[in-house]
Amino acid sequence: MDYFPISLKLKNVSCLVVGAGNCAARKIELLQRADAKITVVALEISPIVATIPNLTIYEKAFEDSDLNGFKLVISATNDSNTNQFVSECAKSQNVWVNVVDSPELCDFIFPAIVDRSPITIAISSGGASPVLARLLRAKIETLIPPSYGVLGELAERFRETVKQHIFPPSNRRIFWENMLQGRIAELVFSGNVASAESELQKVIHGTNLPEKNGEVYLIGAGTGAADLLTFRALRLMQQADVIVYDRLVSAEILEMARRDSEKIYVGKERSHHSVPQNEINELLVKLAKEGKRVARLKGGDPFIFGRGGEEIETLFDQHIPFQVVPGITAATGCASYAGIPLTHRDHAQSCVFVTGHLKDDSVNLDWTQLAVPNQTVVIYMGLIGLEKICESLIKHGSSVDLPIALIEKGTTNQQRVITGTLSTLPEMVKYETIKPPTLIIIGTVVSLREKLNWFANKAN
Repeated sequence: MDYFPISLKLKNVSCLVVGAGNCAARKIELLQRADAKITVVALEISPIVATIPNLTIYEKAFEDSDLNGFKLVISATNDSNTNQFVSECAKSQNVWVNVVDSPELCDFIFPAIVDRSPITIAISSGGASPVLARLLRAKIETLIPPSYGVLGELAERFRETVKQHIFPPSNRRIFWENMLQGRIAELVFSGNVASAESELQKVIHGTNLPEKNGEVYLIGAGTGAADLLTFRALRLMQQADVIVYDRLVSAEILEMARRDSEKIYVGKERSHHSVPQNEINELLVKLAKEGKRVARLKGGDPFIFGRGGEEIETLFDQHIPFQVVPGITAATGCASYAGIPLTHRDHAQSCVFVTGHLKDDSVNLDWTQLAVPNQTVVIYMGLIGLEKICESLIKHGSSVDLPIALIEKGTTNQQRVITGTLSTLPEMVKYETIKPPTLIIIGTVVSLREKLNWFANKAN
């Protein structure tokens, strides 16, 4: 270990920065986040440093006497002789010194920082590869939501109270483990800090025993590409005890769930529902009442033709705690990967989402409204009714040459996009083997695909 990791309290500590360029400005910003008292010495003060508030600035050459009264100094000049001199003076006066990009001249180095104050994580390569440290920081950033800082603040506020009420001391560790991973933490993560604080107070004072019920996370799993999941969706999937998933949830997404979680398939296919919706609702209630954390994964977004509203109505009626995590919709995901903007100043000023599949397998839509010009129509589950859809739009005033696209398995490596017009696409599709999930986009925006298509498709 070339450098010992240590956290310094710099609040109101006098720190000196030698140099006043862009690099110095970045170090000043870090010191200010730690509430240090900062003095700057430089031959020339850049505009960016000159506009930083609460600095003491001396526009002059550095002298060894400038170190008097300082505990820490950073040299961030572009002159190697000055940097060397600052380092030598600091070490002779027992002042901690950092020289930017010169680890051999440093007593300490700046790590890459994940700031979730009061929680901070530092990643250091010992100066060997700062870029690698920053890349690792980026990976850790994705795993730790900003709300962990709020959770840390909550724990800090109640630390003394817990000491006064939880005995013996060994029980405090168990208490905090439960608090920081359980229902109270989830209330914080969902933004309900007041309820989290109220529940924490009740648990500390013994008026609220741990809940027997578990919790349900209604998660939009997106359009199939695993790397389009939200950070929150991934975190909840990795802590859930049970995964209840639909047919449109890809294997790649399931792979990202907790390894030892129970997986329950409740997928629906055309004319064949493996589990009726009311039984899915009851299953979620049953699992939660057993004390399990349940991730309910739904393709796309659960509130857009996903029947998510029906599921959380049941949970609400049964007093089951739940969270809703939006997902990338089929419309936005597929359109983006197909190179088809849903709105465009020259083509469409509105966008309409409809489903082409009703309970009785009919296609009975407001065709007059859908045939309005200068809008985009997105049809979910419309593959079987494609011919009827095109005929009805033409009958109600749409041009036979109106562009239309059918997107199969959008955003994935198996994506296919077939484009045509209202008069040609139904015949084109007859000669293709197409499997759900599919999405239909209708409107002149489809004509932009040839120019804006950026995603490599297996077929056009």
